Amino acid sequence: MQSCCRSAVRPGSRRPSRSAFTLLELLIVLAIIGVIAAMVVPKFINSQQQANLKLSRTAILKTEMALELYAVEHDGEFPPGNQEVWNLLLKPLDKEGKAMKPFIDKLPKDAWDQTLFYENPNTKDQDASSPAIWSAGPNRQNENGEGDDVNNWKDLAK
Repeated sequence: MQSCCRSAVRPGSRRPSRSAFTLLELLIVLAIIGVIAAMVVPKFINSQQQANLKLSRTAILKTEMALELYAVEHDGEFPPGNQEVWNLLLKPLDKEGKAMKPFIDKLPKDAWDQTLFYENPNTKDQDASSPAIWSAGPNRQNENGEGDDVNNWKDLAK
């Protein structure tokens, strides 16, 4: 008597059990991942560069606001000079020479961790009534507000 519950597979013709991926399947998956990465990475890099430019513009605007507060306390006059301005904003003195609350809490830096540049009187924009402030930009080379530098006389309008 034969059992009614036998497998329909004949002896010797069993399918081999699959417990792993073949090399071809792995290569196809890797190729698909590579194509997707090739499309996504350039967009990510461009968005990172744009974010750094916006962050630098924001640092410049924040510094301009601190300088305007300084000017309000000093008869509408912005601090003269160049890089020594940061000491005046970090440790300001009033008209009588008494210590005041700082206008900034740390050195203003751009997205590339470089200190901003300052110039007053402003020789960069003849029509400007405020000081020139700029970042060295992505290449970290001070080009006096030109090249890839981010500045407050033409870049902040963007």
